[in-house]
Amino acid sequence: MTALELAFSPCPNDTFIFHAWTHGLIPGAPATRVTFADVDITNTAAEQGRFDVVKVSYAALPWLLQRYRLLPCGGALGRGCGPLVLSADDRPDLDGARVAVPGERTTAYLLMRLWAAGQSPASVEVVPFAEIMPGVRDGRFDAGLVIHEARFTYPRYGLRALADLGQWWEQSTGHAIPLGAILARRELDAAALTDVLRASVDYAFAHPEASADYVAAHADELDPEVQRQHIELYVNSFSRDLGEEGYAAIELLLDRAHQAGLVPAFGPLR
Repeated sequence: MTALELAFSPCPNDTFIFHAWTHGLIPGAPATRVTFADVDITNTAAEQGRFDVVKVSYAALPWLLQRYRLLPCGGALGRGCGPLVLSADDRPDLDGARVAVPGERTTAYLLMRLWAAGQSPASVEVVPFAEIMPGVRDGRFDAGLVIHEARFTYPRYGLRALADLGQWWEQSTGHAIPLGAILARRELDAAALTDVLRASVDYAFAHPEASADYVAAHADELDPEVQRQHIELYVNSFSRDLGEEGYAAIELLLDRAHQAGLVPAFGPLR
């Protein structure tokens, strides 16, 4: 069988989840070839159909569902884990600010646009994630939109949280925060791939130390404690099964974004 082309980020939550599958620990699972890439890159690559199974932003789904099917496991959706808007000063909002964001079709940027409705940044620039916090600290940007382990590390840069977009979303909607989705090409057997990916998630939960070297080898943040916090925050029961609660959160996010003119209409999620 030809190996499947997989693409996901080098972040601890993804390497933790995919470790068992990509290391041949799931009986009967298809072989894989892995590409590590930030989500802004995978969003674009998925629109071009470059991968068989790919981690993308939920915000990108309306552009991708013709070619791909959403798998009900393996992604990132939860509570208390949303993106942060950071600044080095005490500004109250983004009016007149030069803002750095990790990608135009990231869920983080979509949430920021919904939260910042009525605010007028001077500019918004897409930059590599690793450059955002140093860029705000050094004055290149007035504010930065960050995700993942930055939630734990931003005080090291002397920055403050102007907004916790996850907290804003949860308080205003009551729903969990949809962040990253796992998609599979529509011509593939989605049910079989769901079984494989769910088995990989189950293996990760049952053997959390098995993936430690793999996680550490690819993580941007070298502190093992930060890696552990990252996994505990982003890998949860939704990673095993979106369930009705997960699908409702995704549909609400995309519905609101569509009503605001930020994303096109989208087809069924399942």
